[in-house]
Amino acid sequence: MELYPQLIIDALRTVRYPGTGKNIVELGMVEDDLRIAGLHVSFSLIFDKPTNPFLKSLVKASEAAIHAYVSKDVEVEIKTTSLSPQAEDKKQAASASPLPWGETGEGLPNIIAVSSGKGGVGKSTVAANLAIGLARLGHRVGLLDCDIFGPSMPKMFQAEDARPYSEEIDGKAMIIPIEKYGVKMLSIGFFVDPDTPTLWRGGMASNALKQLIGEAAWGDLDYFILDTPPGTSDIHLTLVQTLPITGAVIVSTPQQVALADARKGINMYTNDKVNVPILGLVENMSWFTPAELPENKYYIFGREGVKELADEMHLPLLAQIPLVQSVCEGGDAGEPAVLHPETPTGNAFLQLAARVVTQTDKRNAELAKTEVVHTH
Repeated sequence: MELYPQLIIDALRTVRYPGTGKNIVELGMVEDDLRIAGLHVSFSLIFDKPTNPFLKSLVKASEAAIHAYVSKDVEVEIKTTSLSPQAEDKKQAASASPLPWGETGEGLPNIIAVSSGKGGVGKSTVAANLAIGLARLGHRVGLLDCDIFGPSMPKMFQAEDARPYSEEIDGKAMIIPIEKYGVKMLSIGFFVDPDTPTLWRGGMASNALKQLIGEAAWGDLDYFILDTPPGTSDIHLTLVQTLPITGAVIVSTPQQVALADARKGINMYTNDKVNVPILGLVENMSWFTPAELPENKYYIFGREGVKELADEMHLPLLAQIPLVQSVCEGGDAGEPAVLHPETPTGNAFLQLAARVVTQTDKRNAELAKTEVVHTH
């Protein structure tokens, strides 16, 4: 067989630097000294320092990639060198922005994290309806299901059988999001068996999330909605380290145990290190209204607890969403309530979307852009 440089480079593109989601070629780690003589291939890999913990494993992975994608007969010789100033600049440029919209400036959408202190308060329902509501108001919207261990968006969008495909864009393989109800959407649920639990360590989950953010063709968006996992976790840390989140929407039910966890969620975003503004609170399941008695309201989880919390913390109450059986049935059937704005619940979600736009515009006019969190 005849070897040529691009064959080797393409094989090395399959070798990822741990924790970054990027391959060693785009990170500028392959030195410009590739030599081919018959079936003998030699080149150098550039590391930031001789004691780099991944040095040996990446050398082995590079050799294995060439044997796997080119030929087992290739004799591979890999040298390692320390980073030159020019290569340092190249590496920093490659890893400066993991975002598909380029640098954190022009083209960056409003990134809204929909969050809750605890599970079971309907946060994903709110996120799905908010995203679709924004689209119905004429905005370009992306939605990322960030719950790696319990993804629910495929079911809510009636897209459980959808399988996103990869397309080469500007020489790079990019995931094409599913598009439905005017929303571009991705979820780890599209890539795993829905009947099998996802048993991943935190680092694996974070890397999967980074791929869904940075290696997807989201295109030009006005709003990028993040349906975050309940509570506080490694996933939340990954998000604030990867994305300059414009603001957070906190979802809670009115009862005291949920409100206590909602406070933790608010504090997570507003602490000095994270510093993400809270756009407002959403009170979900505010009251129960039976279908046969549409004028009746039963406050089964307590009355206006989130409204009182919003007043106490001087935050806007964005919406009070009633608990109606059709909301649950619609979510399970992939028919979010906001698709029917003539209903009380659908109208409430559409009003929520409009208020999020208002609060986002107000936040952008009054506050500086959020910076990603840097940990040392």
